[in-house]
Amino acid sequence: MKNKQIGNTARVILFFTGLLLIAVLFVPIWRIELNAPQYPEGLSMSIYANRIGGNVDIINGLNHYIGMRTIHDKDFPEFVIIPYIIYFFSFLFVLTAVVANKKLLYGLFILFVSFGIIAMADFWKWEYQYGHDLNPDAAIKVPGMSYQPPLIGYKQLLNFGAYSIPDIGGWIFIFVGIVLLVILFSQSRSNK
Repeated sequence: MKNKQIGNTARVILFFTGLLLIAVLFVPIWRIELNAPQYPEGLSMSIYANRIGGNVDIINGLNHYIGMRTIHDKDFPEFVIIPYIIYFFSFLFVLTAVVANKKLLYGLFILFVSFGIIAMADFWKWEYQYGHDLNPDAAIKVPGMSYQPPLIGYKQLLNFGAYSIPDIGGWIFIFVGIVLLVILFSQSRSNK
């Protein structure tokens, strides 16, 4: 008969990773850095669970010239939803640790990975619209040019180098996902 319970070590780790997710509410999840000769110190935009920070006003001023929309917190309905999703996952991790049921662990893994995929797809969609829906009356027009920042990594946008990378909260999500995968793998092996 297969063991349907999660081991004690895995339960403790799940409990603490669930609490760790709460930290994501207070630190930036993602950041986009822009480097150009006229800005040797660079510009950055930090994306939190419920707002945008960094040099947003300067970036908005520059983007006006190439016809990009300005960026405002109110334009992102995700900022209302994401904190609740983080609370939900924190609760689900703790619940899985307390109940210690492997089916719940598998469900948690599927939901967590699905959320990650959906979040990245939503972010890519926003970047695409932001970089392609340009004002035709912009002061600077480069035929065939779009200004979509990279989803992750580096991209040259005119004289700006754009870096898109996880920030502290993003690395916490990645860490928690890896820990969850390791626990899932170790618990599935304990069935054999």
